[in-house]
Parts: sequence; structure tokens; C-alpha cells
Amino acid sequence: MTGKVALVTGCSTGVGLHTAIRLAEAGYSVVATMRDVAKQQALLNEATRVGVTVEVKVLDVCSQASIEAAVADVMALHGRIDLLVNNAGAGFLGSVEQTSDADLRRTMETNFFGVWNLTKAVLPHMRAAGSGRIISVTSVGGLLGQPFNEAYCAAKFAVEGMMEGLAPLAQQFGVQVCLVEPGPINTEFVASVRSSSQAALATMAEPYATLAQRYMAASGNVFATHGQTGDDIARIIAALAAVDSPDFRTITSDFAMATVASKVVDRTGNSVIEAFANRLKG
Repeated sequence: MTGKVALVTGCSTGVGLHTAIRLAEAGYSVVATMRDVAKQQALLNEATRVGVTVEVKVLDVCSQASIEAAVADVMALHGRIDLLVNNAGAGFLGSVEQTSDADLRRTMETNFFGVWNLTKAVLPHMRAAGSGRIISVTSVGGLLGQPFNEAYCAAKFAVEGMMEGLAPLAQQFGVQVCLVEPGPINTEFVASVRSSSQAALATMAEPYATLAQRYMAASGNVFATHGQTGDDIARIIAALAAVDSPDFRTITSDFAMATVASKVVDRTGNSVIEAFANRLKG
């Protein structure tokens, strides 16, 4: 047993569910959070099947009150948070012209502001302890903008910038910051997003309708051929939690790496973090 405490968001399905299980297997006391705890049964069933225990707690990353209450409860019960996994997210497919202000704000609130606010709530406790690790699940969409994903990519780009700026500073306090950047993943969450997006795109007018259908058809082939599972990503997160000196950036597959290769020189991201950390050291 590690004796360490992990707080994981978005655990009702997919990457979050499997991450909670893998971390529990590794010996963490796992606080698995989700917006709607009525959806916890799949997680509990998997925990029973594997033979581990997880603690389920409500946490809506779009609510500051929910964030503060969840972090306070974890600290009151466990006295520490050693690992934060920012996994909760919301997908959206649509070009700038098809994206309403409400859709944009919802996408940014969940994918960026939720990460910002939860990290801000947890970081003081890690800093006081002089240790901790923050792992945020972004996407190749945080490195490479993609058609009909403008809002989603904007949010993931924002998380990437936030964490890249935070990492060398947090390092001075013994806190390590990492990014996990998957390409296509075949999970219930992604399937739901693609299904709802198909319905929205079906009503799209020209000149976007034909382009959208071409994009979705090509994307479907990519998911079928190169998609990873939620557990694939969870295993990567658990491995990052276990190593002494994790890379800042982990692109989760060769296909994802090939997708962003034209923009990424240092696939680990360590050189940027080290350069700024050296400035802080004087």
C-alpha cells in the first residue's frame, strides 16, 4: 500500500472509471468523483470485480462551491491529497459559426475553468506538504487545432498553457505537473459525444454540411483503426503516478504522436519546464 490519497474527476465512465480502479490497485486511497453519483454503479461493479475499494464523492467541476466542499471533505477525512487527476471533460463538435455562446461557455467551463479551479483548490495543500502530483488529461486537440472542434481545442489549448506555465513553479514546492494527451479513444463518453454531434451536424446547412460529413466519416475510420480504450489511458496515468520523475508530456500512442509530430519537437515537454525552472532557481 502506498498510503497515498488520489482525487480523480469524471469517474462515472471511461478513462476516469478505469483510472480510479488502476490507482486503487496500485495502493492509493482513491476518491473517485463525478457530477451525478447516481451513475456510480458501473464504477462500483468494476471495483468489486477487481477486488478494490474506492470512495465515491460528488464533485461538479463547474461549481466552485462543489469543488471547495469536495476538497475540504477529502482533507478532513484523509488529511492529504497526494495525486490529483483532472479528467472530467465535455466534448462538443461544431465550427465557430455553429457554436452558440452557451455551447462555448459550457465547453470552456468544464474543460478549462474546472481544471483551473480544482487545481487552485488542491495546490495549496500539496505546497504545504512539500509534495504532490497533478496529472491533467488533455488531448492531441490541445496541441493541434482540428476542424469542427474549435471550442474544444480552445479549452484544451488553454489547459496546456496553464499547466506548462504552472509546472516549473510547482516544481519549486515539490509538486510535479504532468499532461496526458490521448488521440482517439473509444469510450462511452466519446461515443455519446459523437452521437449527439452527428445529430447536430445532420441539421447543418451548406457550405458546412458536406465538409462536416466528410470530416465525421474520416474521423470514424480513425477511431475504428487507431482508437485506444479508457483502460489504455488509465494504465498510462497509473504509470505516471508511480515513477519518481515523470515526463511533463505523455502522448499516449504512436498514432497520436504522428498526428502532432509537425508541431512537437520535444515529445516529453521536459526541455521547456527545465528552462523555466532554471530561471526560478536563479
